[in-house]
Amino acid sequence: MCPIAIGLLARVSPRRWLNLQEYQSKKLMQDNGVTVQRFFVADSASEALEAAKRLKAKEIVLKAQILAGGRGKGVFDSGLKGGVHLTKDPAVVGELAGKMLGFSLTTKQTPKEGVKVKTVMVAEALDISRETYFAILMDRSCNGPVMVGSPQGGVDIEEVAATTPELIFKEVIDIFEGVRDDQALRMAANLGFKGPLERQAADQIKRLYDLFLKVDATQVEVNPLGETPEGQVVCFDAKINFDDNAEFRQKAVFAMDDTAESDPLETEAAKYDLKYIGLDGNIACFVNGAGLAMATCDIIDLHGGKPANFLDLGGGVKENQVYAAFKLLTADPKVEAILVNIFGGIVNCAIIANGITKACRELELKVPLVVRLEGTNVQEAKRILSESGLPITSATDLDDAAKKAVAAIPKK
Repeated sequence: MCPIAIGLLARVSPRRWLNLQEYQSKKLMQDNGVTVQRFFVADSASEALEAAKRLKAKEIVLKAQILAGGRGKGVFDSGLKGGVHLTKDPAVVGELAGKMLGFSLTTKQTPKEGVKVKTVMVAEALDISRETYFAILMDRSCNGPVMVGSPQGGVDIEEVAATTPELIFKEVIDIFEGVRDDQALRMAANLGFKGPLERQAADQIKRLYDLFLKVDATQVEVNPLGETPEGQVVCFDAKINFDDNAEFRQKAVFAMDDTAESDPLETEAAKYDLKYIGLDGNIACFVNGAGLAMATCDIIDLHGGKPANFLDLGGGVKENQVYAAFKLLTADPKVEAILVNIFGGIVNCAIIANGITKACRELELKVPLVVRLEGTNVQEAKRILSESGLPITSATDLDDAAKKAVAAIPKK
């Protein structure tokens, strides 16, 4: 598999992930009785200063709110180093927030120009005497949710599983019974909580499962689930994944989706249930299915071309989606040719053909278009294209289509 396909494989999913900022995940947990650090959110230096005073904490942690990781080692274009700062002085919080808000933070995971910080979280800093790992996730092999925990928290759980698998504990949850008291207590004991903390941890585990159900999560991962010197069990950091199919009944959760750091074309594509991924070349790829998309990119590369993007149409396609897809592809100024590669199983090729001809006419397509269709109702689709009178180049198979798309680009 070529590097292009490998890169795509890591990024392709049926829908664009719901993006929540750290404070939003913490608020969801807080609202459901899960113990988190006390915190406030601010979008100005004065608000941050006021929040720090209201906390009345021994120590305060100030965190820039962006989706990218590596904030602690990032750099602002204001000159400030680090997107996470600890201080005991509320006045310093206001000063630091003034150097964060409105400025771009660059980390290893952001674009080169960084991401503008619009919000900061001002939280109570707590000492952690011990860190554990806890998660609830959907497990296909168990046909339902599973609790996974380890007394080794605060580190990469995959590394723990590889080096010390005996420190990974698992409990299968009966979807009709939920998390039983004996299961929660056993998991708490396996995580190393002792005495009164064992019961406290078990209570947090049950509350996390209630949250898991309430928000239609596919995963709630807490790393670390920590123990403080004062004898408190706290969820210090959490990652929550949601079931996209539950969007219709989780409107409040999905309304929090932060698209500010997403590619605008990816965000627009998601409105039409299309999956768009931008690349660096000049041949746009319009396909149905991630596997076919990667194969298309590979073959374009094989014949000396470079894919500009791919756009995955998915299964239950409608004509307006095809139109929206062409509008997105032609919005990319790098695109010098478009290759449509559709294998119609559940997709009706005639619907694709009608969408293509409508888009070509209404958008006044100015770049070469190569179309390869195969599968359901393909003969009708070919007739629609051939009788359209539009300058559409047909291809017999994927190899032929890739060669024609590459050849269609004007030589410079």
